Amino acid sequence: MHQPQLIAREIYKSFRMGARRIEVLRGISMDIAHNETVFLSGASGAGKTTLLYTLAGLERPESGTVKFEGRELYSGSSSAEARLRNEKMGFVFQGYFLLPELTALENVLLPAMIGRRTTSGEAEESLAAVGLADRMHHLPAELSGGEQQRVAIARALTNDPDIIFADEPTGNLDSKTGDAIMDLLLNLARDRSKTLLVVTHDTRLATRGDRQLHITDGVLQ
Repeated sequence: MHQPQLIAREIYKSFRMGARRIEVLRGISMDIAHNETVFLSGASGAGKTTLLYTLAGLERPESGTVKFEGRELYSGSSSAEARLRNEKMGFVFQGYFLLPELTALENVLLPAMIGRRTTSGEAEESLAAVGLADRMHHLPAELSGGEQQRVAIARALTNDPDIIFADEPTGNLDSKTGDAIMDLLLNLARDRSKTLLVVTHDTRLATRGDRQLHITDGVLQ
């Protein structure tokens, strides 16, 4: 396991806004080791989320390469890439992205329905791990913001991924709830030997990982 788990080389990405071309990522290279917790910080619009999505196989770069566990992303079929994400990666987003008509338990089961069959027992175990054993049959509207984010974390854990990508996981929460959610994420990643990559604009939170990377104007500092 001496080889880094995630390797990015010379990543470039830009967007067009009318006649203007905005360079969002400008030649980013980075390595992430197995079981490492890395915080990616920077001002709004610096390119944090674009970089996270590119590293996670969700947003193809204009040029450059991303390798995850020896497999090059963006080189195979889209179905193979979707399967890799489903089996090897977990995602936690700022907006929770829970389906409102499904219970907490059903939301957690979703990745398993898409990929290999996870039993409801494993989903229940994930919810218990995030402190929601007594809330699993509640709908998202019946849960607080912090509880909804805990459901999202349980969902990210359900397929036992190797790496968890978290995009501003505390962005919609007050500081006390946000700190509790970050404690939970860090402890679960450590206890289960997961790699964790967290995007945050909160410089206080960004000091809590093994390593902090700062992005400014599309370049890592």
